[in-house]
Amino acid sequence: MTTQPTTARAAVRSPHAEAFGALYAQVQQFYAHQMQLLDLGECERWAATFTEDATFEVPTLPEPVAGRAALAAATGRTAAQLAASGIRHRHFIGMFDVGEQPDGTVHVRSYAIVYASPVGGAPQVHRVCVCDDVLVRVAGGLQVAARLVTRDDLA
Repeated sequence: MTTQPTTARAAVRSPHAEAFGALYAQVQQFYAHQMQLLDLGECERWAATFTEDATFEVPTLPEPVAGRAALAAATGRTAAQLAASGIRHRHFIGMFDVGEQPDGTVHVRSYAIVYASPVGGAPQVHRVCVCDDVLVRVAGGLQVAARLVTRDDLA
């Protein structure tokens, strides 16, 4: 009697693994789109990737930003400052640790590297961060309900 060995490929073909793979791909696409909106200065469209009452906590601000309007305004100020100084930011985000929660939310912990590129100059690493997000499912995709950003240089 011959038995077929269990392979990693066979193990990941379970229905649960396929559903997780689809979610993981959706998360990757969500962040790719969101970070490109941010880097392009599309502040309103970027803010629309958050829930209406989302919170955004980052150590460079004295208190969390709450709500889409406040997120768009804060991002707009930063985009204007960058444009005036001739600097472009590019956010590279990855190393996604994705976990579905019992309440239906999706927790995502990721690493973000922000490059600053002066127009006509050499790019350099501006910040290295960890993002802890709570995502919710909405019609047509995902939105951020809460984001906590920590920076390696301030830890």
